[in-house]
Amino acid sequence: MRLSVCIPMFFAEIGLCEAIQKIAELGYDACEAWNINDEAELKDAAAACKKHDVEFLAICTDCFNCTGGDEKAYLNGIRSAAEKAKVLGAKILISQVGADTGAPKAQQHANVVKCLRAATPFLEKEGLTLVIEPLSRGAEQPAFFLSSSAEAFEIIKEVNSPHVKVLFDIYHQQKTEGNLIANITQNISFIGHLHAAGCPNRNELNKGEVNYTEIFSAIDATGYEGVCTLEYVPSLSPEESLQLTKKLYQ
Repeated sequence: MRLSVCIPMFFAEIGLCEAIQKIAELGYDACEAWNINDEAELKDAAAACKKHDVEFLAICTDCFNCTGGDEKAYLNGIRSAAEKAKVLGAKILISQVGADTGAPKAQQHANVVKCLRAATPFLEKEGLTLVIEPLSRGAEQPAFFLSSSAEAFEIIKEVNSPHVKVLFDIYHQQKTEGNLIANITQNISFIGHLHAAGCPNRNELNKGEVNYTEIFSAIDATGYEGVCTLEYVPSLSPEESLQLTKKLYQ
């Protein structure tokens, strides 16, 4: 498993190119961001990745709403994000599925599946993987529809495409349901990406109630060859924090 760095969590105060250089200097070879809208910035980031041998892995879609069933709007958001991903060389598009509309749960579930199925021909053609992310409810996402990893995996099974998988965020799923090792390892074939943060305060991985040494060991034992992106708020300097986390995983 590779570790990746979420740029806006660690280096929001500096430019993308400088952030990519720092990531490389700290011994990481992969990064991601939530969104980049400036065309020149996209090109500069791609050039910086090439210069420093860092892979830009993932970027978010421009539309997160599947629960209402608007396939056209959702696909347009995927298409526009795919253009940015193409510049960056990214192969993963990150998406949530939208807010709870108040409609019956089964209807919203069906709408999500419908939107994702509508996106699969485009994803297959472009060689992209879309990963949907369940998020914990509460102050951070009070009206979010998808929080259960079990439902996320069920959606992926219904969509039935290798280009649509789950982003399993260990921080969010610890807050939602726990039972992390079993939920991850028993469903590893449906997971296309991982996020990690200490829980409950979203700081370094060694702070809080989650034993990441055991979790990462269990993930590696499955043969998972994907990426886990560090998406936490460093309590130390970004440089110190990322050095500490690298040692923790090693």
